[in-house]
Amino acid sequence: MKALKDRIEADGVAIGTEIVKVDSFLNHQIDVALVDEIGKEFERRFHGQGVTKILTVEASGIAIACMAAKYFGNVPVVFAKKATPNTMTEDFYGAEVKSFTKGITSIVKVSKKYISQEDRILILDDFLAHGEAAIGMAELVKQAGAELVGIGAVIEKRFQGGSHRLKEKGYHVESLAIIDSIKEGKINFL
Repeated sequence: MKALKDRIEADGVAIGTEIVKVDSFLNHQIDVALVDEIGKEFERRFHGQGVTKILTVEASGIAIACMAAKYFGNVPVVFAKKATPNTMTEDFYGAEVKSFTKGITSIVKVSKKYISQEDRILILDDFLAHGEAAIGMAELVKQAGAELVGIGAVIEKRFQGGSHRLKEKGYHVESLAIIDSIKEGKINFL
């Protein structure tokens, strides 16, 4: 997606050789027009898959999933919670997820009343690095007996192997901007 790559080149910041900071437009401050185009592109790439719900993990994937949902006919967005709130009194599905950027492992949870075996789920997230979040969310879908129709990432860091891991498991993976490497402060696209 050219507009996304252009924005990463203009405003993204390489930190070391593994981290890309895009908080000025994607996950701290949000460029709504760009995220709207991202949502439209995800619908184009997963068109005809019969998506009934979009699943993401809090917090950075929520805006992306919400914008995409309107292009899938305003399907519901469900986000996995990293902490169990006092209001989550019902049963839930849970899966372990290690955060690459935070270096912590948490159990992500979704109430059992929001995903069922009738659902066709699309997983969306801001980044795909090692694939940990996507694998955890796929486990939630599996626990619910729902069908996983695909996994979409706004930015993929191909050199960290996540998409390869997901494709080996048979998942349909689409990334809108694929970074091949980060060297000497420069973000290099595939």
